[in-house]
Amino acid sequence: MTLQSSDFAVKLYAPTPEETAMTAPHALITGASIAGLSTAWWLRTIGWDVTVIERAPAFRDGGQNVDVRGVAREVLERMGLTDAIRAKNTTETGTVIVDADDKVIAELPSDGPDGATAELEVLRGDFARAVLESLPKGVRFVYGATVTEVDESRADRIVAVTTDGERLEADLLIVAEGVRSATRDLLFAESEVDADPLGITMAFGTIPRADGDDDRWRWYNAVGGRQVHLRPDPYGTIRAILSYAGEDDLVGRDRDEALRVLRERYADAGWQAERVLDGFDSSDDVYIDELTQIRMPGWHRGRVCVIGDAAWCVTPMGGGGASLALIGGYVLAASLSQVEGRPDRDRLDEALASFDAWMRPLVDEIQGFPRGMLKLAYPHSRLGLAARGVLMKVMTAPPLSHFTAKLTQVADTDRELPALRASRDVA
Repeated sequence: MTLQSSDFAVKLYAPTPEETAMTAPHALITGASIAGLSTAWWLRTIGWDVTVIERAPAFRDGGQNVDVRGVAREVLERMGLTDAIRAKNTTETGTVIVDADDKVIAELPSDGPDGATAELEVLRGDFARAVLESLPKGVRFVYGATVTEVDESRADRIVAVTTDGERLEADLLIVAEGVRSATRDLLFAESEVDADPLGITMAFGTIPRADGDDDRWRWYNAVGGRQVHLRPDPYGTIRAILSYAGEDDLVGRDRDEALRVLRERYADAGWQAERVLDGFDSSDDVYIDELTQIRMPGWHRGRVCVIGDAAWCVTPMGGGGASLALIGGYVLAASLSQVEGRPDRDRLDEALASFDAWMRPLVDEIQGFPRGMLKLAYPHSRLGLAARGVLMKVMTAPPLSHFTAKLTQVADTDRELPALRASRDVA
């Protein structure tokens, strides 16, 4: 297997006879989106056996925009997937804030790879599928199942039981699920998981494209702390978002009831709000979330590790979630690659501590965005909305535009990525 780019080459090593005689370590990953697939990709690369459990009955395409920022671009290059992701670009070329008449109030900086519209801007499902289709051979998938029970009593292995009754033994259980991860909550006490709601509700969906749509992300604010977003995709449709300051307990509510509440919220919002709501009525991928950051004092315990949104959800307000997921998979595998053979508890704990230490500064920086930004992003009064419009004009024009551009530069670091030893036995 060749893993290299113009400025990087993974150090390959030949297993010793003793290592060859041993069974390869086995990782059990729950969740088959970007974090789980990145972890599977890199663990298989270092010679681990990998099983991925996904609750959905099949791989999930679709989803909204994600991007590759900061050091995640280097990870993507090491995977040889930069061109594949660039080919799946959403076609979005920039980001503008508009008024009720669709007049541009301000244009956010999109210069360079980490602008408001990133150079590598892609739909979540397209990103995940690119990783899926490039996985090294030997990754096993179990769809339509979840973990219902975990036995941590053995020192040398962990045993997970799935909803279909299968018992899976592993050296490491990696929870790579979403912000409301059931497996994480099964294994970690409430005191170990700080779920911090931001007071923001977002509804996502795909709607038909209209003649007036273009290749820009159009962002509209209405009084009452409401936003409407329209973003182009490469499939001739529009990815729409309704986002507002407030929580109506819509997560898990009946779809029709949730859409009714949204109609009440946006009854007088103006611009394209009614079009979005009409589109949501017939859309088959409407998803509603109440933004919640996840903080954990440690992302591992024994033979369990948590990664991605289940470990550190930064929410769209922080940005960079997909990049952190991609980076996390690499850093975890790199840390584990320093352990030769099957890891005992001490060596495993040391490797997972290294993973935690390397990722922590990246996550903390994104999660630590000033909460005052929420009030700026979601003004409630007409006066506040007008003041925000003036501020955005100032912030997006020279000389302050350079400072504003830095706000979208996340998941970046001056540190080198940790070294990773890949196995010659993986093809």
